[in-house]
Amino acid sequence: MLARALLPKRGGVVAVAFLRASASTMPTMHTRTVVSQRAFMAAHSHYPTIFNRALSTTMKPEEDTAPIADATNPRKAAVEESLRDGARSIVHFKLSPNRHALNVPKLDPKEKIWENPTHHSVWTKEEVESVQITHLPPADWTSRVAYGLAQTLRFSFDLLAGFKHRKATEDMFLNRVVFLETVAGIPGMAAGMIRHLHSLRRMKRDHGWIHTLLEEAENERMHLLTFMRLKQPGPFFRFSVLVVQGVFFNVFFLSYLINPKICHRLVGHIEEEAVKTYTHIIDMMDAGELPLFNHIIPPPIAVSYWKLAPDATFRDLLLAIRKDEATHREVNHTFASMDENDDNPFLAEEQYRAQVEMHNSTAMTSEKEKNKMA
Repeated sequence: MLARALLPKRGGVVAVAFLRASASTMPTMHTRTVVSQRAFMAAHSHYPTIFNRALSTTMKPEEDTAPIADATNPRKAAVEESLRDGARSIVHFKLSPNRHALNVPKLDPKEKIWENPTHHSVWTKEEVESVQITHLPPADWTSRVAYGLAQTLRFSFDLLAGFKHRKATEDMFLNRVVFLETVAGIPGMAAGMIRHLHSLRRMKRDHGWIHTLLEEAENERMHLLTFMRLKQPGPFFRFSVLVVQGVFFNVFFLSYLINPKICHRLVGHIEEEAVKTYTHIIDMMDAGELPLFNHIIPPPIAVSYWKLAPDATFRDLLLAIRKDEATHREVNHTFASMDENDDNPFLAEEQYRAQVEMHNSTAMTSEKEKNKMA
């Protein structure tokens, strides 16, 4: 009666606040409050559903035992029955249309999960956590040139992006990884395309390099698509990517035609810096310096691609990406130390493992058949 006397008939939000305050500040009248809530919901069932949900959450499930369904109206009865349990009526913010205060990305229930058809590695927990920051010291003039270019690029980007004169934030790191991944996918595609054309023009086999190079390019592109779910760049950012991509692709393309070893060594040193960057982000997250990253969950495209656990965190995603970069580091340093006509050792290892598994499977099948015949 007090709520009806003091509050307007349609003061939904105020009524919710008043009833909640009453329930928490007047323990002796708790039972009466629950009864009032039931009566209010029954009398004002034409109010919006979200208003009824707010009222239902003020009642504990064990106290809400009396049925409130109306048998004469099946639709109304179904709605009221769904509101009996307050916990089930709460919509998680990741599935709601409202914007989160911290700009935490949400799940899109209508989003289709795309399975990448290209071959790629899926890492174990031990593999992603065993990555170390390494550096291959320059041993000849090609290595020294490549290392000098990698350090120049790293210093220039840190200076222009503001990492040299202010503390890094979550937004700065997202800008960094998005921009770098737009460039990181170029070397593998350019090198794979050149070797593909060489194979066609010379009418000779490529010795397995093309597959690994294109796999690297696709892997870097998946890094970009994953981070694009968290960051939508503006017009100036996109224009900068267009300019840098045009310059870097043409320079790398011509350089690979002249001296592929320098190009692979350059990519190897760049991947060393990428491992440093992701390790630094993970360390800052562990130290509590990037709290917003703790509220991000991996997008479905990342969960599908890296086969992440259903409860995976953003840190788990970064560990998988860092392992990818560490693999690219080793691959390109290896290619830089090989002759262009040598067989791809990484592809040979994969083929060897496949042959061993096929042999073991055939042997087990034959053994089972023999046992059945005996």
